[in-house]
Amino acid sequence: MNASSAAPSEVSEAAGEPHRSGFACFVGRPNAGKSTLTNALVGTKVAITSNRPQTTRHTVRGIVHRPEAQLVLVDTPGLHKPRTLLGERLNDVVRTTWAEVDVIGFCLPADQKIGPGDRFIAAELAELKRTPKVAIVTKTDLVENDALAEQLIAVDQLGKELGIEWAEIVPVSATADKQVGLLADLLVPLLPEGPALYPDGDLTDEPEQVMVAELIREAALEGVRDELPHSIAVVVEEMLPREGRPADKPLLDVHANIFIERPSQKGIVIGPKGKRLKEVGTTSRRHIEALLGTPVYLDLHVKVAKDWQRDPKQLRRLGF
Repeated sequence: MNASSAAPSEVSEAAGEPHRSGFACFVGRPNAGKSTLTNALVGTKVAITSNRPQTTRHTVRGIVHRPEAQLVLVDTPGLHKPRTLLGERLNDVVRTTWAEVDVIGFCLPADQKIGPGDRFIAAELAELKRTPKVAIVTKTDLVENDALAEQLIAVDQLGKELGIEWAEIVPVSATADKQVGLLADLLVPLLPEGPALYPDGDLTDEPEQVMVAELIREAALEGVRDELPHSIAVVVEEMLPREGRPADKPLLDVHANIFIERPSQKGIVIGPKGKRLKEVGTTSRRHIEALLGTPVYLDLHVKVAKDWQRDPKQLRRLGF
């Protein structure tokens, strides 16, 4: 995945500068705003966002196209102390990704003091000597200027304590679109010279079925009780154009299963008289249609995969 071995650099017509391309990944503890930031930079929804920590399970790549550069964003799960086999596998994904990218963005929310989770990640980052690291203070719209200034000083101090030399320290708000463009400006010079890695217009290299499953899972996570977020997995069984439809009125049939770990959770996902499941279907169908640009018929079923987070066989079947 490292882009430094790319073909000889092309010259950007705009500036007469060499074209740069490469991979950046955002790291941080769960719910530090990594997915929201990825979506803001790409300009569309490529990573699911949720106010529940640890909702990202796949390494999503968002692609930022500029005349002088192509920045490929790798969105990783939050690094955390694992309690299940799924947790261990997610941490392995994070570490493998870090070793392969050209620049790392460390996300720290402006509205929360630096805690043990941040220090745990920063200590691991300190071991990666050669990769440039940018500290990104996220969610700046949630704090006053004084609190933001304090956080920026604390982040600088954290780097000094652990021997990390931040290439930049950047405050951003993805939801208020503050300094998102500036962040891209600062990441680009840290990339190696090289031609574009993906065709113009591509926004992600995630297979459509994976993205559709993630959109359904995001909708299923909204408003469910605290014990459920990590118990939900979604598998899209098939996506097929409906036969016999006129060319100007296509319809895509999407059949998907929502898996939970215990029979008692089924009622929570389905809701009284199927109300919640219907809401999940309506919300996710809207997002899927926007993503694929075609009308969709969505068929959802809720199934139990007992204790799947701890079972290697089930994890494989569910795509982990």
